[in-house]
Amino acid sequence: MESGQRVDRQAIHTELEHARTEFHALLDTATEAELAKPTDGTRWTNEQLLFHMLFGYFLMLPLLVLMRVFGRLPRWAGRGFARLLNAGTRPFDVVNYLGPLGGARVFGRRRMGAAFDRVSVWLHRRLDAESESGFALGMHYPARWDPFFHEFMTVADLYRYPTQHFDFHRRQLTLTAGD
Repeated sequence: MESGQRVDRQAIHTELEHARTEFHALLDTATEAELAKPTDGTRWTNEQLLFHMLFGYFLMLPLLVLMRVFGRLPRWAGRGFARLLNAGTRPFDVVNYLGPLGGARVFGRRRMGAAFDRVSVWLHRRLDAESESGFALGMHYPARWDPFFHEFMTVADLYRYPTQHFDFHRRQLTLTAGD
C-alpha cells in the first residue's frame, strides 16, 4: 500500500463475503462421493482441499499478531525471521499437507461451514476496526511458503491474502457445484 493511499474496505468486505457464500454453496451442493473425489493438481480430496481453503482464513489471527509484532521492530528482525521460516519450508510443506487430512475429518462438512461463518464475522469486525495507519504496517514474509506471500507485505495485503488463496484453490476442486 502506498503512503497516503486509502484501503478500499468495502472491496475487501465484498471479497470475504463472496468467498463465504461460495464456500457454503460448495459444501451444500456437494455429494459425499464428490467430497471424496481427488482434486486437480493436489494430493487432497475435495473435502480436504475445502478444509485447506478454510484454514487460510483461520491463519489470519496469527498472521495479524505476527504483523503487529514484527511490523514495529526494525526491518532486519523481520527479514531474519522470514529467512528462518523460508529455511523451514520443507517441514512447513509436510505440516501444510497433513493438516487438511485430519482437519477435514475432525470438522466435516457442517462444522466447516459454521467455522467459515465465525471466521468471516471476526475478519469483517477486524477490518472495520483497522485504522488507516494500521493498514500500512508491514513486515517481511516467507515468500517460499505460499505463492500469495510476497517478500514484504502490509496489513492491507494480508487482508487480501485468504481470498486470493481461496480463489486459487477453488479452481482445483473437482466438484460440479458452482460451475
